[in-house]
Amino acid sequence: MAFTDITDIQDNIFERRESKVRSYCRNFDTLFVKASGSEMTDASGKTYIDFLAGCSTLNYGHNDPDMKAALIEHITRDGVAHGLDMYTDAKADWLAAFEKHILTPRGMKDYKIMMTGPTGTNAVEAAVKLARKVTGRSNVVAFTNGFHGMTLGALALTGNAGKRAGAGLGGSGLHGTTHLPYAGAFGDDVDTLDQIEMMLENSSSGLDAPAAFIFEPIQGEGGLNAASKEWMQGIARLAKKHGALLIVDDIQAGCGRSGDYFGFEIAGIQPDIITQAKSLSGMGLPFACVLLKKEHDIWKPAEHNGTFRGNNHAFVTARVALEKFWSDDSFQKEVREKSEILTEGLKKIANLIPGAKLKGRGMMQGVDVGTGDLASDICSRAFEKGLIIETSGANDEVVKVLAPLTTPVDTFQKGLGILREAAEEATSSAKIAAE
Repeated sequence: MAFTDITDIQDNIFERRESKVRSYCRNFDTLFVKASGSEMTDASGKTYIDFLAGCSTLNYGHNDPDMKAALIEHITRDGVAHGLDMYTDAKADWLAAFEKHILTPRGMKDYKIMMTGPTGTNAVEAAVKLARKVTGRSNVVAFTNGFHGMTLGALALTGNAGKRAGAGLGGSGLHGTTHLPYAGAFGDDVDTLDQIEMMLENSSSGLDAPAAFIFEPIQGEGGLNAASKEWMQGIARLAKKHGALLIVDDIQAGCGRSGDYFGFEIAGIQPDIITQAKSLSGMGLPFACVLLKKEHDIWKPAEHNGTFRGNNHAFVTARVALEKFWSDDSFQKEVREKSEILTEGLKKIANLIPGAKLKGRGMMQGVDVGTGDLASDICSRAFEKGLIIETSGANDEVVKVLAPLTTPVDTFQKGLGILREAAEEATSSAKIAAE
């Protein structure tokens, strides 16, 4: 049965068969049938600029032609599709490309790569499991507003009350974690490192010796809170001092989103463990991995595994992404230039709204407009005008821009113009309602 009308679809299949847990589709109530670059097209032929990019899964845009051609060629020649963790040419080629273009230039040749299950939460679970195995400790320090995944172990590290509620039992199954204040949690004038250090140094603080610290360089779901290089350096220092491993969750901020390949590069640190997923495959194909310093690679064979850790289709497109975008620094320079355009565009929007402020870093920025209602209204109006954009933050108060890093400048400017129009209308409407 072919559908061309969203109402007909809802009556016949989505509303009837899909779980109530679905979310993004509720805000983007149309049937998408095509996507290319930074745009998506629905069944009626309307084209939308995409400022969501699969929640940073499509950093290189939809259906990159070179990745698509390589994948088609691989499939056409009957290349291996699923290989568990067996040796394949596709995996060998990706590993070599990652070593050449990412690890070696950054002085990270001693890192091992662990293939996990296909999503970010699988990588986080593996990272925490390994940290506990290496240190013989159980407690993990996570941070306020952090988001690390939806499986129980990763969810225990996550701060959002709504997501934690999905575990049931009042969250009683979410344990083994201590939540401490992230950078800027009490405002820019308060250095949370001092408080964290006090908790660690005080034997009566109730903080059990941690197996690991885990943080996001830029908190995606938490409201685009960006850690300074000094804060990241401080957490790395405290982890080392107290015999804990440092885990950086670079799933949403990684693969160029911050302006560097890794979101923590500005701090000059080398974490013990790094988690990657989302844009790792380059084309939206499921692929996640853990980077770990070789001295921590104490796994026994099959002690941690995942059926889809050998997604060879993802290896193919991921290799092309590395060769196309990371063989030199030209792409990185482009991303940084677009980051400046984004900052200037968001400043104009923030100036429209009393008390609004910019959040984030690089191509992972947004505007805190103060309330979830206003942010939601802005995003709804933007969608009506042809822009796909979402909110984030503890109360969904941040309008978050996650445009593909490859978005042409004119398209990018057009999208920012739509967003500004939507903000003007929503702000005016909110002002009238308040009078």
